[in-house]
Amino acid sequence: MDEKTLIARRVALELRDGDLANLGIGLPTLVARHLPPGIDVFFQSENGIVGMQALPEEGMAWTDLTDAGGSPIGAVPGAAAFDSAMSFGLIRGGHLDVTVLGGLQVDGEGRLANWMVPGKMVPGMGGAMDLVSGARRVIVAMTHAAKGEPKIVERCTLPLTSVRRVDLVVTDMAVIEPTDRGLLLKETAPGVTVAQVLAATGAPLIVPETVPTMPVAA
Repeated sequence: MDEKTLIARRVALELRDGDLANLGIGLPTLVARHLPPGIDVFFQSENGIVGMQALPEEGMAWTDLTDAGGSPIGAVPGAAAFDSAMSFGLIRGGHLDVTVLGGLQVDGEGRLANWMVPGKMVPGMGGAMDLVSGARRVIVAMTHAAKGEPKIVERCTLPLTSVRRVDLVVTDMAVIEPTDRGLLLKETAPGVTVAQVLAATGAPLIVPETVPTMPVAA
């Protein structure tokens, strides 16, 4: 199993039947493919749809129906499309049960940085600031390191998306919960040891006496 699939499958286990959920651009969009059986989730995109799904088959792409990143999507029966004002009203009004976002860094206080330095030729923050501030639960789905450098750090060196603490971080090596006491190591990925997680992490972790192995959805 590749690292992105592992992360998406683990995050999918955090979603509950009936949730209104937002999936960020990139890796988080994979979560929709790995929901456990019997779980119905209403996926929202900030560009104005509730009820999006992966394309049912190749060749069904329609340029007017995309996610926030511009990738073609499908829609479940009964899906609703609306303008950005309505979409961000849902987000800012606290109506989203959960958002799953990618991350560039998460610091020791659980704060997320998921956009690049201004002035560079890269996408800006987009709706992430509103999502982190407005969703009831924020899950970060990202690789544990990039180019050999930890993405979980004591202090973010990239601009913060929000000062709010996220609720959970799921990586290809571990599941980590930011708490009042610090970052709690909840699970390790299959085949990964606690020592390996500690070595790849740039912030202190609280390590319980027993750390279970990460379960993943089918």
